[in-house]
Amino acid sequence: MSDFQQSNDNLDILPSELADSDLLLKSFDGTDEHRKGYKLYNFRRPDKFSKDHLRGLQDIHKEFSRQLALVLTAYLRMHLEVDVVSVDQLTYDEFMRSVPSPISIAIFELNPLPGQILLGISFEVLSSIVDRMLGGVGNIESKPRELTDVEESLVKKMIERTVQTLAEAWSHVIPVEGNLIGLDNNYSGIQVATPGEIVALITLEVHISGKHYGLLSLCFPYPVLENILSQLTTQHIFQTKGIIATSEERQKMIEKLDTSLVDVNVLFGQTEITMQDFLDLKVGDVLKLDNAATEDLIVNVNGERKFYARPGRIKDKVCVKITDRYDYYVDALKRYF
Repeated sequence: MSDFQQSNDNLDILPSELADSDLLLKSFDGTDEHRKGYKLYNFRRPDKFSKDHLRGLQDIHKEFSRQLALVLTAYLRMHLEVDVVSVDQLTYDEFMRSVPSPISIAIFELNPLPGQILLGISFEVLSSIVDRMLGGVGNIESKPRELTDVEESLVKKMIERTVQTLAEAWSHVIPVEGNLIGLDNNYSGIQVATPGEIVALITLEVHISGKHYGLLSLCFPYPVLENILSQLTTQHIFQTKGIIATSEERQKMIEKLDTSLVDVNVLFGQTEITMQDFLDLKVGDVLKLDNAATEDLIVNVNGERKFYARPGRIKDKVCVKITDRYDYYVDALKRYF
């Protein structure tokens, strides 16, 4: 008897065949010549992250890459660019076998997300950063090696800033707090997931001063993101971005705005004169403006009309007192009365 019994309605497969091989799902219409289509599915490595989940992760880490470039440029005082290269899902064992050596891997948490996350930093990036932190120009060593204890201590400060920047990028999805657990040069001894567990791998490329480049790798085991998968969609991230803000974020925005300079001027009125009258103006001449002395003045902020105000004086300085917000329709109606 054949292992497979085919009918017009169903296709039976022996369990032994299902356990050891991929399943080829086919649609039949009576005979093999009328196949409508098929889908290949790997039971030994199922896809746990949908394409929309991966696009959501890409959006989050594009924002992270922009912020990280600004943070590292200011911190190291040399120009860096960070770009997202790829977002993939693979098994933890495949990830560990693809990691180059030597490499430094930071282990950290994004509380309250469960589990631990890995940040792999290539030797090219680390050696350039260490050289810069020790007073150099950011050159890369030609021969790869493991970091010394002093260099590792310096690198941890940079990684803490990186983890904090990542936490800020994730705040559009869920408020998290980054916590660096440790730094290890021996990746073979790190086990944050079982070998067959699916992980999301985000690979970023770092360009240093336009001369050198290296890679950063973020590894998120599936259990870490399992409870928030519904929020890892492009639509959800777009809808919540900029809406959710903690009190600390609002305070930071206010502090940044406090140092901003804006141009404020007061419009006393307008009038029209001929060019000849303008050329004939001299000290003591009076120009009649188009508004009455009892009307409010208009306050412009960066060229935009924003407020009504009344003129006055404080000691020997001329000033205005804000009376109301500017209303375009009210201002337009004044011309008809």
